[in-house]
Amino acid sequence: MNNGIDAAIRYAEAENERFLEELKAFIRIPSISALSEHKGDVLAAARWLVDALTRAGAHGARLVETAGNPVVYGEWMGKPGAPTALIYGHYDVQPVDPLNLWQSPPFEPEVRDGKIYGRGTSDDKGQVFMHVKAVEAWLKTVGELPVNVKFCFEGEEEVGSGSLPGCLEANRDLFQADVLVISDTSMLAPGRPAICYGLRGMAALQVDVYGAKGDLHSGIYGGGVPNPIHALVEILASMHGPDGRVRVEGFYDRVRELTPEEREAIRELGFDEEALARDLGLTALVGEAGYNYVERTTARPTLEINGIYGGFQGEGTKTVIPAEAHAKITCRLVPDQEPGEIMDLIAAHVSRHAPVGVRVEVRRFDGGRPYVAPLDHPGIQAAIPAYEAVYGTGPVFTRLGGSIPIVEEFHRILGLTAVMMGFSLPTENNHAPNEHFDLENFKKGIQTLCVYWNELARRGLSEAAGT
Repeated sequence: MNNGIDAAIRYAEAENERFLEELKAFIRIPSISALSEHKGDVLAAARWLVDALTRAGAHGARLVETAGNPVVYGEWMGKPGAPTALIYGHYDVQPVDPLNLWQSPPFEPEVRDGKIYGRGTSDDKGQVFMHVKAVEAWLKTVGELPVNVKFCFEGEEEVGSGSLPGCLEANRDLFQADVLVISDTSMLAPGRPAICYGLRGMAALQVDVYGAKGDLHSGIYGGGVPNPIHALVEILASMHGPDGRVRVEGFYDRVRELTPEEREAIRELGFDEEALARDLGLTALVGEAGYNYVERTTARPTLEINGIYGGFQGEGTKTVIPAEAHAKITCRLVPDQEPGEIMDLIAAHVSRHAPVGVRVEVRRFDGGRPYVAPLDHPGIQAAIPAYEAVYGTGPVFTRLGGSIPIVEEFHRILGLTAVMMGFSLPTENNHAPNEHFDLENFKKGIQTLCVYWNELARRGLSEAAGT
């Protein structure tokens, strides 16, 4: 390593305890974007980040107003001719329900067994904060970075990033860069870093089934009137076959198949499906026939029923035929599926399979396109030696089964290729109770990012331009 990298890493190591205390302060802000009562907390988290960027040495840190929650912007542009990286992340977090399953309060961060627990520790406050601290380490020691950087931290990722595309469109020059760098993905396993090069898209819907104008006594009306729950179950059961495939007509028409090389790379990961089943308390894993677990969960489309409700939900029994029933559905999409088209296909399927006597509606919610990056992009290639320098091993290339819909929007609007350098672990309970972040990866992640900026600089502005 050169002296600049060494100085930055020494600084990060010396300040590690302070970094951790600052991260705790960030996590204490309950910035839940899905709940309107936390609107003020979301704004407080944004303002906290503005202050953090300013303390780190970024210039012009401020809030950029959007139609919803603000975007946090800052920059350091002191290296003319060097590549410019746009660092993206999000400061909003998921709701904490069910609260009773948390071992410690979700917004009172606690360190246990080398891990920090709390909502947002892994997704995505911990990883956002690592970027701020890596930049600080360079600026407080060397006085400059090897590259130019811009920050774009949003407050609506957990609710679909509805306002950010418009913000990017309206501020193209402000956010223009040569490469997009994101840490909102995960490593393969402890000590096994990974670069994510693909994300699944998403389509979210709700199916509403309506019967009589009000709930009915099942002793008087049972057997003679339509039951919306029965109808809903029939509709949902029609969506999958025994082979695990989705039976919505046209669902697979646009799916881009994995190449033989990609399938071989997945097999070489040596993923232990039996161990996963045991860890999850399952007797077996299931899914689409002809594909292994990793392929099913990262590179194949899905249709999942996330919730069903209707009728009596209380203790004991109530002899009622409900007036309505509802189901929430999300689909994970792969290249080249389009969210709007998939929603149309599901709506048509629901209409075809709706039993007589009920009225059925389909409501549409979030949608996001899938994304795949070119592995030979110099921004991605620069991450390989950065991981090797800190973790002692090169990263594997993986696709992520989840969705970050805004990544495809960055590519569409600004032409940026995304380098997704994640430092969390798949087992860290993102979106679930007892979310946590391994402090060893928090430390090593900052160091890896310190090295990465130097590796990116070595490749030059013309090479790193987005494609």
